[in-house]
Amino acid sequence: MTSKLLRRFNLASPVILLSLVGCTLAWAQDGKKQRAATDAQAYTASTHGADHSASGGATAPAGLDPDYIIGPDDVLSVHVWKEPDISGKMPVRSDGKITLPLVGDIQASGLTPARLQLVITQRLSDFINNPQVVVAVEQMNSRQFTVMGEVEHPGSFPLTHTTRVMDALAIAGGFRDFAKVKKIHIMRRTAQGGTQTIPFNYREVVQGHKLAQNIELQAGDTVVVP
Repeated sequence: MTSKLLRRFNLASPVILLSLVGCTLAWAQDGKKQRAATDAQAYTASTHGADHSASGGATAPAGLDPDYIIGPDDVLSVHVWKEPDISGKMPVRSDGKITLPLVGDIQASGLTPARLQLVITQRLSDFINNPQVVVAVEQMNSRQFTVMGEVEHPGSFPLTHTTRVMDALAIAGGFRDFAKVKKIHIMRRTAQGGTQTIPFNYREVVQGHKLAQNIELQAGDTVVVP
């Protein structure tokens, strides 16, 4: 009885082995297909954005207002798919333009990243078939405010969202021990080239009085804490 079972097992072994090999190959092929599909989806999402629109499908970096207006001294990242010689980081010059290989100077200042992406795509279409372009703001140097004086962390900060005086003081880490919080003022450049001084009494605002002093900051404003 035992010898018969052994003979049957020996005859069936090659069949079982072939079945196992076939299953292993099938699983491997399925795994490759799934990985390829996942990679393609990841590339599409990262290159074109989850919501690809007629304006070029630009996606803004985390924390950046999608309506952010590019200005001089900003640093942009321009990526053109399969064109490494054209892609790279590009500073916006003082005249508001960037220089891109093949197409030359392009006006960037005054545009949103999505609008600039569309402009670059249109210009490159004369040289590249169906160019895929992604534009992002790497450094926001054109829109900043400054907090100086008796605060913990004086310096310049990017103005990417609505920021009021109280917000700016918090971002700068709060006051040092001898700050004159009743005599804070904001220095703002005027269209005529002068400087406007706007008073701010922290003590009044924090007590709920004269809240209109807590104005929205503009690019180039300086908050001075004596």
